[in-house]
Amino acid sequence: MIDVQGLVAEFARHVQAETEAAWRGDSRTANKHVDQYLAVFDKLRAHGDTGRDALAVLFTHPRMDVRVSAAALLLRHRTAEAKAILEEAAKGEGLVPFEASQALKRWEEGTWALDPADDDAGSPEATGPAAPGKRSRPRTERAAPDKRRGSKRDKRGG
Repeated sequence: MIDVQGLVAEFARHVQAETEAAWRGDSRTANKHVDQYLAVFDKLRAHGDTGRDALAVLFTHPRMDVRVSAAALLLRHRTAEAKAILEEAAKGEGLVPFEASQALKRWEEGTWALDPADDDAGSPEATGPAAPGKRSRPRTERAAPDKRRGSKRDKRGG
């Protein structure tokens, strides 16, 4: 049997390590910790709502980054609680409040897809990235070829 509380503690450790690495400017280490806490979330999701409910205990964690990460992932499952945490965090300034505001923005836009519903979990679309929003365009699509982007080097005397 899997230790759900251990996974929740591991999730919190990786979120904290990711934040600290980001503050140091170490994006490589920060990204590794993001991958690790998302892998932990996947393990918790494998237990359905029991795993999600276990992660919800982090809503009262002393660190804002841990609360915000848990709330962002649990928006669909615990909407009212998660939104309240994200809205409170978004009132501040800095990286974590920005992340909270972005999670709320994606939720309101309808583009949030961090934890698909169980009935969607088995579909191929649920395992891939979310579909682009209305304003997005595929990476392969570029600006019209006759429009040239300039730079300071292109200007006389610059």
